Amino acid sequence: MRKFTAVAGVAEAARRYVKNNPEKVRKAGEFVDKRTKGKYHDKIDNVVRKIDRSADGQQQ
Repeated sequence: MRKFTAVAGVAEAARRYVKNNPEKVRKAGEFVDKRTKGKYHDKIDNVVRKIDRSADGQQQ
């Protein structure tokens, strides 16, 4: 049970970070896309869009 509580705390901290720093999330996506030479562009783009929507309080 303690592990679940720790994971929940980390998830909440990540949500707050994303909400306060959406540009950094986009930059991280661009960085990963560049490092993978576009191989996973569609997947990375999809994840970044979902994170942006969830940070704005919208449901996916």
